Amino acid sequence: MRALVTTVVGALFAVPLYVVLANTFKHGPDIAPDPFGPPLPPTLDNLAAVLSRPDRLFWASLGNSVIVTALSVAVLTILSAMLGHYLARTPSRWGRAATLLLLCGLMIPPQVILLPVVRVLQLFDLMTTVQGLVLFNVGYYVPFGVFVFSGFVRTIPIEMEQAAAIDGAGRLATFWRVVFPLLRPASASAIIFFSVWIWNDFLNPLIILGPSQGTTVTTGIYRAVGQYQVDFGTVFGLMFLATLPILVFYLALQRHFVKGLTSGATKG
Repeated sequence: MRALVTTVVGALFAVPLYVVLANTFKHGPDIAPDPFGPPLPPTLDNLAAVLSRPDRLFWASLGNSVIVTALSVAVLTILSAMLGHYLARTPSRWGRAATLLLLCGLMIPPQVILLPVVRVLQLFDLMTTVQGLVLFNVGYYVPFGVFVFSGFVRTIPIEMEQAAAIDGAGRLATFWRVVFPLLRPASASAIIFFSVWIWNDFLNPLIILGPSQGTTVTTGIYRAVGQYQVDFGTVFGLMFLATLPILVFYLALQRHFVKGLTSGATKG
């Protein structure tokens, strides 16, 4: 019975993937009448149409997504690792209170704080800029990064840092030379989460970047849908190409994924 339930649940999750793959390689006029049918015969016309659009929608959206995701993940990883290490090694009441305050940020949906964030970005002339979107991502996702890194830091023997201090290394040098290289599994898990969340984000780039600064891959799919007609072949082609980079990235780091999440669950 357990195997049967697992198979059924897995099949339900596989249905959207099958629909995207099947309709990506299906002729456009055949999609609406039979969206669940196999692509017989398969075609690459949809992908070719997306890659050769005159407005270069996919390439512009891909460039924006890569820039926003790379900058956000780099800043988030470094900031979260440093803050997580500091809070994990600060057993005082202030450190516990700061950790609790950061974890409270995980309970707030981004849509709830979007309006005040927009007001703040307008105040500092950061609306419709990549910098504004990156700052929003950093501010919203850093609590999760601190949660992951602080749990992993507690599994690292503090004697290693004390030995580095005896050798004359300062706190910053100890972190970069001793602690941070040991955070590779936690960094892989955090980077995967950050990358997937930021890459797939739709509402925040749509509002913060606005139409004047182009689109990301998710908002690019939205722009491909017209008011009176929809080219389903183009839409499914965009969905497939938009998913491919982040899927490859996940597969490259997935062997560190579970280890980074569970490493802090048994100690500390």
